[in-house]
Amino acid sequence: MSLQGQQTRAYYQRAREVFPYGVNSNFRYWGEDDTFVISRAKGPYLWDADDKRYTDFRLAFGPIILGHANERVVNAVTEAIKNGTQFAFTNTLEIEAGERVTRMAGIDKVRFTNSGTEATMHALRVARAYTGREKFIKFEGCYHGVHDYVLFNTANSPGEALGSRRSPLPTPVSSGIPRGMADYVIIAPYNDIERIEEMVAQSWHETAAILVEPIMGNVAGVMPKPGFLEKLRELCDKYGIVLIFDEVKTGFRIANGGAQEYFNIKADLVTYAKAMGNGFPVAAFGGKEKVMMTIEPGQMIHTGTFNGNGVGMAATVATLDILENESIIDQIYEWGTKLMNGIDGILTRQGVPHVMTGVAPMFSFGLGIEQTPHDVRDYNKADQMLYEHFTTELVKRGVMPELDGKEPWFMCAAHDESVIHESLNVIEDVAKSFFK
Repeated sequence: MSLQGQQTRAYYQRAREVFPYGVNSNFRYWGEDDTFVISRAKGPYLWDADDKRYTDFRLAFGPIILGHANERVVNAVTEAIKNGTQFAFTNTLEIEAGERVTRMAGIDKVRFTNSGTEATMHALRVARAYTGREKFIKFEGCYHGVHDYVLFNTANSPGEALGSRRSPLPTPVSSGIPRGMADYVIIAPYNDIERIEEMVAQSWHETAAILVEPIMGNVAGVMPKPGFLEKLRELCDKYGIVLIFDEVKTGFRIANGGAQEYFNIKADLVTYAKAMGNGFPVAAFGGKEKVMMTIEPGQMIHTGTFNGNGVGMAATVATLDILENESIIDQIYEWGTKLMNGIDGILTRQGVPHVMTGVAPMFSFGLGIEQTPHDVRDYNKADQMLYEHFTTELVKRGVMPELDGKEPWFMCAAHDESVIHESLNVIEDVAKSFFK
């Protein structure tokens, strides 16, 4: 049974005429009969081209922290664009946005850009310029955007992992990446404190940065083991390596100060995007002054025509103002915890082996496993097809998570008690029929 209604299918066929596979991002492609076309969104809901409503737990892969089309954010953007959006000079909104980001994130300096990919790309360049070294350490399963340097050994790597867990082989995720890129990336196992200590001791003299997701945002929200992030901080201090936290997903979502606040660990550089603009395109990287001041005009380049544009800056100021001055994150934890516990209880009552992963604002679960996963290889032991079939049935009933269990369920402020209650009722009904 196709997930597409008549109008959605018609729109999708039009999309196929102008976009490869009918989408502008590969992650939006669910197959010829199941790829959605959305007409509108408000609060916690999406409507497809057939005007069927879905409770949205994808939230555009995480940016929607307040709810779709939040009126305060939309109004702020509407007013801002009346005064122009691009100036090729620093603008007043840009300064206010920068002040809010540095204050809430607890960083010294920030530069704006437009996507998470750009943020991690520039952060790596800064780290190389600062240290005079060229290689960086990346952890198996972590995702840092789509520039060539980081498209190795992500959660979406095709086939089985290559190499031992101890020494994963650098494996590109996409065609089109120059072979020489593999010479600059060192792949390490996530959550292996002993092994990362050995690897850094061997390679520190050519390692500019350790790039890490503090929570594995593309591996079901797998958490760091106690001491793992602390060890990274210790090693970077010892060997003069730049520690980069990729907070594109965790930033302004798991705490107002992101993972740095949540885990009480300071990185040297941090990357942000997604939740900081509640769905408007904006991103940033920032960190310690001594590192960020490597960006010297004429010496080390960071530029971009659309950096700090009026739309993104107005959205950032409005979104962060709400987050900073209201108990939004607390609300999200409250209802996210209720949803997590509810799903856990439903699966337990149905006798389904499973394990919950992540934290309330971004969580998932693995089916067919009962041991907490600590890396992508652990999570890959879960029954991925069973998860996809189960969540497909949820989508048919109007509850929409991502069909890939590696992508978390995201929560927003619009997911209130009534939404959670309604969603759990649907999930329980589906579970009772699906897991007979």
